[in-house]
Amino acid sequence: MQRKITLLFALVGLAFTASQAQTAWTLEKCVEYARQNNLSVKQAEYTIQNSELTKKQNVYNRLPGLSARTNAGLQFGRTIDPTTNTFNTEQIGFNSFSVDLNATLYSGNQLNNAVKQSRIDLEAARLDAQATVNDIGLSIASAYLSILLAEEQLDNAQRRLQLSQTQLEQTDKLIQAGSLPPNDRLDFVAQIALDEQSIVEAQNLVAIGYLNLKQLLELDPSEDMRIVRPGSVEIPEDADPRSYELEAVYSTALQTQPQVRAADLRLESAQLDENLAQGGYLPTLSLFASLNSNYSSAFQSAIFGTVRTKQTVFINNDPVEIEFENQAPVDYQNIPYDTQIRDNFGQTVGLSLGIPIYSNHRNRINVERARLNVLNTQVANRQLRQQLKTDVQRAIADARAARESLQAAQRSVDAAQAAFDNADKRFRLGAINSLEYTTARNNLDRAQVDVIRAKYQYLFNLKVVDFYLGRPINLD
Repeated sequence: MQRKITLLFALVGLAFTASQAQTAWTLEKCVEYARQNNLSVKQAEYTIQNSELTKKQNVYNRLPGLSARTNAGLQFGRTIDPTTNTFNTEQIGFNSFSVDLNATLYSGNQLNNAVKQSRIDLEAARLDAQATVNDIGLSIASAYLSILLAEEQLDNAQRRLQLSQTQLEQTDKLIQAGSLPPNDRLDFVAQIALDEQSIVEAQNLVAIGYLNLKQLLELDPSEDMRIVRPGSVEIPEDADPRSYELEAVYSTALQTQPQVRAADLRLESAQLDENLAQGGYLPTLSLFASLNSNYSSAFQSAIFGTVRTKQTVFINNDPVEIEFENQAPVDYQNIPYDTQIRDNFGQTVGLSLGIPIYSNHRNRINVERARLNVLNTQVANRQLRQQLKTDVQRAIADARAARESLQAAQRSVDAAQAAFDNADKRFRLGAINSLEYTTARNNLDRAQVDVIRAKYQYLFNLKVVDFYLGRPINLD
């Protein structure tokens, strides 16, 4: 019984794994997966995290710095006793402690400017990451549509092969009935070979499309993947690229594209960098405080006692010996460690003012370098806007051209369809041979392939314009 239960769970697990492996990928799911796994997106996220750390450090730089130090050791030979500052020729053990505090009160407003700059850099990093996600999303949409195009071409090629096989069967029947010569079947045999080649080419395009999409998603190339094919991929009825105005689309793109705002923030950051450099000319005022104590094995305390001394004095030129009693050191004893630490405890507090007078022209060069960075950032900002305007103009032009191409391809299909219908009727009546018939059909096939390509190209160009208009990329 237990084995049956175990087998049942194993089968359920396998079924669940298989269902997971065969989960269809929508365009939205692909974009969301890339947002979490694409390496370029991950790098952008790490840049954000690094900018956050920089901001935190600049904020913490406003706080006082507190440090503790201690040292211990032995001195040999003629050394200075660290507790009495006297010279001794002996071995002395020493130990000291100190706690130091240092706080910058003013440094040319550099601390405040550094905090402002780091906040701006953090927001710029976030916008850069958003721009990276948008670019990846557009690339995924292109790969997704390429797969749909390749799969539709594959379906079309398979239908053509079935039609060619049906026509060959009908021709064989007519040949057996004596209505057609035997050589007429050779054109259809050749057509079947061409159709099979088209299927292989379409299958290769599908495989390449999936490989490109997997690379964008950072998926293993061997992983099984199937995208969701919409019921029908149609061009929106209200789509008309002729109504797009360059200035209107460009103005919207300036508001919706995150890289534009990121460029403006980088310019603000560069201007703050110039203020930081100019702060090097200004004085720096700091508060410092310290607590310290020390110990020395050579430090001793005197033991006082009464000492009698005699001294001769002259009274009326007669010597008289007088005896005195005085308190004087009669012995020495080592002071305990804890007593020295307590008795030697000292405190210090004060202000430090640093005034830059000459710094080998470092401050001047730093200011000039920061000013050049501002100018360079301004140029890069203008270049980005010019490139964006060029991209928008190109997107509108491509959409308009794709619309014209689709309409021309549709007209070609209509003409090729009419020609094929006429050729089919004439072929059934025996008015034309199989070569003329297959030529008309091949013309129709090429026209149909062209209209499929034109439709997907037009759809993608419309999505690019939507991208600059700040609209989400989807196939609805």
